[in-house]
Amino acid sequence: MIVNSIKSFGQYCLFMTQVFRIPDKWREFFKSLVFEIYKLGVDSIPLVIIISLFIGAVICIQMTINITSPMIPAYSTGMATREILVLEFSSTMMCLILAGKVGSNIASEIGTMRVTEQIDALEIMGLNSANFIVLPKIIGFLIFVPVLCVLSMFMGLVGGWFIARFTDMLSVENYVYGIQSFFIPWNVYYSIIKTVVFAYIITSVAAFFGYYVKGGALEVGKASTNAVVSSSILILLADVILTKLLLQ
Repeated sequence: MIVNSIKSFGQYCLFMTQVFRIPDKWREFFKSLVFEIYKLGVDSIPLVIIISLFIGAVICIQMTINITSPMIPAYSTGMATREILVLEFSSTMMCLILAGKVGSNIASEIGTMRVTEQIDALEIMGLNSANFIVLPKIIGFLIFVPVLCVLSMFMGLVGGWFIARFTDMLSVENYVYGIQSFFIPWNVYYSIIKTVVFAYIITSVAAFFGYYVKGGALEVGKASTNAVVSSSILILLADVILTKLLLQ
């Protein structure tokens, strides 16, 4: 298992050296880049909005129920909701969810191109197939993922605001004051940095598994599953490392 892991890592590194090269045709690259930004990024907006809205509401409810001590100020619910969303959910948890959507999409798309010999046709034409197919996906998702991160933070806070506004669990004034209290701007940048790193992991790992598919439709499905599992594990590992480096 260890030998296979080392072999796969070496193959991944060689694959990345093929991907990160100067594009042969810049016009086609930018055309693909715009398409991938829309497909991988813009199409993920509804998912991010829905999940963040409900998670923000649930976090607010749980904080209100569990913070019952008279020694704890009433605005602590808003502050705790903000910290959970900014520090962890809108970066790590959201990227774990996007790994299932974006990662499986990339792996299955490239895997299908491999088994239908479209990648072989590109190589016969003299193109760097890894660069032509994968680079726009990686760059496009890296460009747009900070937007998804900030949007997730905002919608999560809106979800908590709905609980304060339409229930009697806490007042809107206390919730808003809690959001503003003891705010550290660096936490937002920390979350965005993590999200960009996670976006690279999602796209590159999914592309790697899809690019080296051998067989037919069954193997494409297995590659898609392996891509999601592997990228999720690497995201959690990177989360620990980045948290130690950026918040110490």
